[in-house]
Amino acid sequence: MVSFTNSQGPFRFVAATADTTTLFVQHRGALVDYATGIVGSRAQAEDLVQEAWLRFDEAAKKRFVSEPLSYLYRIVRNLALDNRRRVARERRVFTADDPESAAAASIERPSTPEAIALHRDQLEALMAALADLPERHRIAFEMHRIAGCTLREIAATLGVSVSQAQVLVVEGIEHCKQRMRRLD
Repeated sequence: MVSFTNSQGPFRFVAATADTTTLFVQHRGALVDYATGIVGSRAQAEDLVQEAWLRFDEAAKKRFVSEPLSYLYRIVRNLALDNRRRVARERRVFTADDPESAAAASIERPSTPEAIALHRDQLEALMAALADLPERHRIAFEMHRIAGCTLREIAATLGVSVSQAQVLVVEGIEHCKQRMRRLD
């Protein structure tokens, strides 16, 4: 980490991957505690912090990051809030007693025939993308994104390390994103 002071005050920049790793390792516990307070689950918080680390590390490789610890906390906060909103939305959808109220809860604005057709096409593209994935990637993706399993649970189920489980999930997500971009 490089620090200096100018007329606007002190600045700290993350200069290399080793520095980002050191920063993350030093503050990982506090970041998990922070995320746990937002999402209410330590296991989900650990996954969010890991995702935040990946995003932070990637950003630090591309450009200098002013106030890296604040930036890392902001990433964790945004991911945790997004997760909390997604879980709340899923609860509204999946706890509804009848399909019509589930559909109403899942869509915030009225559906037009065009929107329904677009969503159907997107679903078909996603299903095709999932079908193209190798089995372990597909299982890891579905466990993480659909069933909400932690990386540890995925690793235990597939008999791989947690880091390998993360690689499987990330590669599955990237594959699906690429296929969905082709649809656009």
